[in-house]
Amino acid sequence: MCGRFTLVAFWEQLAEEFELVGAGELRPRFNIAPTQVVPVVRVHSERGVRRLDALRWGLIPFWAKDASIGSRMINARSEEAADKPSFRTPLRQRRCLVPSSGFYEWKALDADAGCTKSRKQHYYIRRRDERLFAFAGLWDRWQGSDGEAIESFSILTTEPNELIRPLHNRMPVILGRDDYDLWLDPDVQEVGRLQRLFRPFPLDELTVFPVGTRVNSPSNDDPSCVQSAP
Repeated sequence: MCGRFTLVAFWEQLAEEFELVGAGELRPRFNIAPTQVVPVVRVHSERGVRRLDALRWGLIPFWAKDASIGSRMINARSEEAADKPSFRTPLRQRRCLVPSSGFYEWKALDADAGCTKSRKQHYYIRRRDERLFAFAGLWDRWQGSDGEAIESFSILTTEPNELIRPLHNRMPVILGRDDYDLWLDPDVQEVGRLQRLFRPFPLDELTVFPVGTRVNSPSNDDPSCVQSAP
């Protein structure tokens, strides 16, 4: 699963990593939470160029009756996406990259004697070389009865590697730079060509360390969220 992530980078870094056109500014994000609007990379087919667009996290299928379903659609299991009504069309036709500099996981701890309240330790995962990376994302466009249009996305997940398995039974699909072209290619609509991308990211390229509880609240969005906890 991926329920919180970060994007701490300058526009120039994103432009270089994802070969973006245009110009812009980015606010560092240390605690991105579901339903928030965040940058994703999409190919605009009329020109075949990559742009950074602002979409809401939590995919709202185009056929949904209302937007509330999006809060339950922040992730999609890559093994099942091709068969799910909410994700099968986006998987074939509406794919995006979700830039990130790291993500969080929560690990349940054994309860203290006499304490019935569950406890969790928070962990932050990033690349060892601290480079940006991208989650495999799916997006859709929904329009309400009042004419309101919302573009939203979901992050694909896969089996965890050995580093993540002690923390959670799922991890986000992280794409390598060599995978970006295939994932964003609008002419690729055969799911079989994409399935090789749904593998766990190499564990030796990631690092994980415990962080404090400030990440619990989406209102906390500052560098203290990613500070290593004792």
